[in-house]
Amino acid sequence: MASATGIPDQNPAARGSEENEPLLGEPGDASQKSEKGIQFNFVIGTAVIAQAGIWILTAIVWAAVFTAPVSLFSAHPLLNSAGVLLTTQAILVLQPTHLPKQKKQGTNIHAVLNMTSILSLIAGLIIIEYNKISHGGIHFVSVHAILGLVTYILLIIQALVGITQYYTPSLYGGLDNAKAIWKYHRMSGYLILLLFFATVSAATQTDFNKNVLHIQLWAVIVASILTLIGIVPRIQMQKLGLK
Repeated sequence: MASATGIPDQNPAARGSEENEPLLGEPGDASQKSEKGIQFNFVIGTAVIAQAGIWILTAIVWAAVFTAPVSLFSAHPLLNSAGVLLTTQAILVLQPTHLPKQKKQGTNIHAVLNMTSILSLIAGLIIIEYNKISHGGIHFVSVHAILGLVTYILLIIQALVGITQYYTPSLYGGLDNAKAIWKYHRMSGYLILLLFFATVSAATQTDFNKNVLHIQLWAVIVASILTLIGIVPRIQMQKLGLK
């Protein structure tokens, strides 16, 4: 029997045994327990390390902004760091799901968090572009700006594919065709997260940061690595089609 999203119901035990082996650790170490609410997905296994890393990174950015003279531009790093935070939460909430009911609930929350993230990021882009235009600045010439633009484009494509393949699989010629690209959606999601961290790291080399915010590159790298240490071990190999 198919669900409302067009995804057929399956034997929970069978699917659970196939999709609960993390990249590091034993099967079930990073899986949502049937008796646990989805809110625990944010801290299951090594997620606490990821939470520490991403909240430290967000705090670094926000502290730098609010200890410097506040201007319209200040909203750009605030909104973008919030977007990275939300995207990280979207990954964490979905990773441990392995039963049909969990996956459906997790995907809905994942979608809401990611859409909120995109809105925050787009608002940040609009602000920086308005600031550039109003001051006659040059667009997309720094490493930070170029990486940011690439990340924006990939993220929007990622969101469109993710939403349509899950909620409207008929656009891909049916459920089987839509399911065939899920693993690529997951892989590209992790790639985009890496691009986020690279973009934030590159931001520390901009003139504005060097002259005003003074965010240290090493601090961004450490916080980013902490986040990845928490996320990577929870990757379920079967969801990437690697087992």
